[in-house]
Amino acid sequence: MRLLALLLCAACAATPADDVPLVEVPLLERVEHHEIDASGVKLHAVSLGEGPLVVMLHGFPDYWFTWRDLMEALAVDHQVVALDLRGYNRSAQPEGVANYSWPHLLGDVEATVKHFGAERATIVGHDWGGAISWQYAMRFPHRVERLVILNLPHPAGLMRELANNPEQQANSQYARDFQAPDAHERLSPEALASWVTDDDARAHYVEAFERSSIEGMLAYYKANFPASAGGAGGATPAPPPSFPEVQCPVLQIHGLDDSALLPGGLNDTWEWLSSDYTLVTIPGAGHFVQQDAEELVRRSVLAWIHR
Repeated sequence: MRLLALLLCAACAATPADDVPLVEVPLLERVEHHEIDASGVKLHAVSLGEGPLVVMLHGFPDYWFTWRDLMEALAVDHQVVALDLRGYNRSAQPEGVANYSWPHLLGDVEATVKHFGAERATIVGHDWGGAISWQYAMRFPHRVERLVILNLPHPAGLMRELANNPEQQANSQYARDFQAPDAHERLSPEALASWVTDDDARAHYVEAFERSSIEGMLAYYKANFPASAGGAGGATPAPPPSFPEVQCPVLQIHGLDDSALLPGGLNDTWEWLSSDYTLVTIPGAGHFVQQDAEELVRRSVLAWIHR
């Protein structure tokens, strides 16, 4: 395995998207809408462009619109598909925590890749979408051409930090709070959209979250986040499990001001990969790095994909 270091100046190099004329028609009017059948669960996705398939998976609390900038850039020479995860926006919202466990979440990605007739795809994920992307690359290596992860450490690194890092344990209290049976009653669409700084975009987010299932959003934590991840009555998590090596090239981008997912989780990531690894850390950017450092994220992804 060779380790690649992507210099920030390289991320600012010209890319095929730089010479493309500005398109004045709003993205919301240009994307194509799709309904995907994932073993009976209907998922909503939007697509833009033609070429090799890119599948984009958002996190919490978010929806496909978080990828609007990257979609525009990548659609110059790719077919870019942004999924509403189950529970969110226009995708189905099955009841019951079990419907948000790993087999279902990975099955949703597999159904999406198959729906668009691709043998392989580049998978892009942020937060919970990043967690799904890591797991999909490990469990379906034949499907993943490349992997782009935004602000979500490899699961082995995250579980190590939850087991050993008191600061990460304390900063993950919110995730344990989300596991309470009545947690959804303390959240509203407006509160969930409060992180969005652009007023016009925030209005879209509130509408999307009004269509969403807040119980479904929190079911990701109830089904998959370790309940004893430190801090819970002094409980110590079990030792992190072993994971299959990620076989495809990986680009990992992390906003260093993320208070929920501390950068310590990035340490030793290369030990769990068997191909190229490129890491871009961005001071001053927080958890929603694709919004906080929009241009740098775009240029980094384009430079890496077109290298």
